[in-house]
Amino acid sequence: MAHSTLTPVFVGLRTGLHVLSAALLTLVVIRVLVSDGPRPWVPLGLSVVFAGVYLLGAVAARTAERRRAIAGAVWLVALSLVWIALLVLVPEAAYLVFPLFFLYLHVLPRVVGPVAVVVATLVAVVALGLHGGFTVGGVVGPLVGAGVALLIGLGYRALAREASEREALVAELIATRDRLAATEREQGVLAERARLAREIHDTVAQGLSSIQMLLHAAERADGERPGLEHIRLARDTAADGLADTRRFIRELTPPSLDQGLPAALGRLAEQQWSGDGLTVTVDVPDVVLPMDVQTALLRIAQGAVANVVQHAHATHVALSLAVDGQEARLTVSDDGVGFDPVTALSRAVASDSFGLRAARDRVGQFGGRLEIDSAPGRGTTLVAVLEVP
Repeated sequence: MAHSTLTPVFVGLRTGLHVLSAALLTLVVIRVLVSDGPRPWVPLGLSVVFAGVYLLGAVAARTAERRRAIAGAVWLVALSLVWIALLVLVPEAAYLVFPLFFLYLHVLPRVVGPVAVVVATLVAVVALGLHGGFTVGGVVGPLVGAGVALLIGLGYRALAREASEREALVAELIATRDRLAATEREQGVLAERARLAREIHDTVAQGLSSIQMLLHAAERADGERPGLEHIRLARDTAADGLADTRRFIRELTPPSLDQGLPAALGRLAEQQWSGDGLTVTVDVPDVVLPMDVQTALLRIAQGAVANVVQHAHATHVALSLAVDGQEARLTVSDDGVGFDPVTALSRAVASDSFGLRAARDRVGQFGGRLEIDSAPGRGTTLVAVLEVP
């Protein structure tokens, strides 16, 4: 039998049914032994047969589901025939109808079980009437027993059906919980991938781009000293990129923020961004901000200036930061050729361009907003507003 919340109840009922059947059959045997009727071995033999057929029910209960239904019906028919034969000889065998009531209700299908109970009740009443005359006790007793058995059996069926529905619901809830957990894990993996993509774009990728531009400038430089200076800057940029890459592995704060955001932006402006006709000025006050906010501002500034260096053909870039209450406002403006923000964002979705999308994702993480004011021929102003926790 499959496990359910009603398994202990059913085990208790089944045990009680076995004990009741054994006790009533023992009463029949004692009645046969103490009576002076002829050929007592016949009812005794029928009692033994009844006990043997009853025990066969345990074997039928262990068969497969489909075979168990057929075997159970055959078993109850045989048990009922033996009971009727025993009832003809011994009137006390009428008491065996009470355990038979529960067997009918438990083994037989929904409609057949109650019908079998009614038929067995009539057989018991008629048998008692034929043996000792029809009395109130002989009629009311089996009827009351049948009514009690019907109430208990049908009540148990309702409880079993409700328990089965609840177990199905619990199983569905558990499966849903597992699916939600798997979805959350998948979303966590995707979010972590997106975060690493932004970090790599704003650090390693931008650093490699700067190195490439510096090396191109070194190739174009006249004389040995200017080329050597570009190579030295490229080397410093590579060192910063290596430090950031190691930070990804250690999951620590950016090494460039060890001395604060103003120092980090100033160092980048001096070592990486300025040069080759571009001047970068930084106006960032030394304010106390959470490390995650400083990291986001640094990465947004790196991505914005890298876009200026690669695409704007500008001569001057200005970075400024203003902190007002619970908001930090980073402004990056240049005097370059400008662009159409709507067209640029739509192209970024369909290409491998990641700068503007990364900046928008970063400000979104802090409940902020990203504003871009640009047009072809008049420069660009990027404003990133982050909410400070």
